Amino acid sequence: MKPSLTTNQFSNFPQAIERAQNVKLLILDVDGVLTDGSLLISPDGLEQVKVFDSLDGHGLKLIISVGIQVAIISGRSSSMVQMRAKALGIQHVFLGVEDKKSVFLKLIADLNLRVQECGAMGDDWPDLGVLNLVNFSAAPANAHPEVSNMAHYVCKNQGGRGAVREVCDLILLSQNFYHDLLSKAFE
Repeated sequence: MKPSLTTNQFSNFPQAIERAQNVKLLILDVDGVLTDGSLLISPDGLEQVKVFDSLDGHGLKLIISVGIQVAIISGRSSSMVQMRAKALGIQHVFLGVEDKKSVFLKLIADLNLRVQECGAMGDDWPDLGVLNLVNFSAAPANAHPEVSNMAHYVCKNQGGRGAVREVCDLILLSQNFYHDLLSKAFE
């Protein structure tokens, strides 16, 4: 079977493929990236529901399967995010974080990684500190303009609607894992 997805789909962002080749750690925001950013709050003020996209989840499982680490750094705390991260095998989860850049720098020091080996995806101003440091930055289609304007790759899909899967596919293609993984899906 001939894969329908190639690096040509990302040709509007030629530097993205080159930069994604070095990603060993992908940092993700939650609201607006892994979800559509909607916050459903009950009358008592407790958050009730977060909706995650299954395509995003499978993409994350795929990059984890080839040895790329994933971390979540979010300004909001949520037990639902903890449960979703555990289900996907995401080991590095930091919630309720005000200074994402400091958490990111500590994490890469702990993992003995350099910023050149990191990618990140965010959608709004609190993500800019990390996005500005990493070698590969991505934004969902509906990200704030300040984020989109500085990202190395802007997705066709919106946050919580396949944007993370799009970035995972780009990373897998750039690191020559995509076609082998696709072939295994037919076995």
